[in-house]
Amino acid sequence: MALNNTYDARLQQETAVGAGIQILLLALLGSVIGLGPAGWLTGLVFAFATWAVLSRALHRSRLSSFGPANRVTLGRATLVGGVTALVADSFESAPPVTLLVGLTAVALLLDGVDGKVARRTGTSSALGARFDMEVDAFLILVLSVYVSMQLGPWVLLIGGMRYAFVAAARVAPWLNAALPPSFARKTVAAVQGIALLLAGSELLPSAVNLTIVLSALGSLLWSFGRDVLWLRRNSRTLAQDPVPAPAPAAPEPMVLELAGR
Repeated sequence: MALNNTYDARLQQETAVGAGIQILLLALLGSVIGLGPAGWLTGLVFAFATWAVLSRALHRSRLSSFGPANRVTLGRATLVGGVTALVADSFESAPPVTLLVGLTAVALLLDGVDGKVARRTGTSSALGARFDMEVDAFLILVLSVYVSMQLGPWVLLIGGMRYAFVAAARVAPWLNAALPPSFARKTVAAVQGIALLLAGSELLPSAVNLTIVLSALGSLLWSFGRDVLWLRRNSRTLAQDPVPAPAPAAPEPMVLELAGR
């Protein structure tokens, strides 16, 4: 019991350090660009929420070590917190696009790192995969909010679709079933971040940005639709078959798994 308490204390220290780094990043952004009240408040709420949710998840997971892959993901979460603060601040004043794009680009590039680190170090875990997915999903949501201010509220469908699916799964539990691995699903998920980043960078004409984001949304609708149909057919098969079908060997989260573990 004492050993478990020691491990738990160390894990909680890791999350506290992550929250501290998040606050330091907000302070840096404040000194560089003069982050406004909305940006500060949103960034602090993000830091506290990440610390609270991750701390609880770690306590329930009974992991003995936070692990290098989770540290990478926590670093990405810190960058996402910075992006979130900048987007919130953009409602009051024009954000520094270069800085926003830079933080987003690094967060997207690092998405492929944590999974590789987990596999190479043998530290893959269900919590790590979920943490990775939630960071990805929230970044897409924040980017869709930012781009929606340029192209219209319909862009929010990209960021909100995964959360709508989670809500729907509470009503239709068959949506919680594991899906088989799919390279197409991962590709479509990755396209969302790239498309929103390009549109948010304002480097391309508005018409081109509109086409890119519409194409990304179309591919996401196709991916969701295909998976929902598969889950529905599979649930009916299981209901009719008295012998339960074996679960997939390597189940994946539903959508926005940019580089799952």
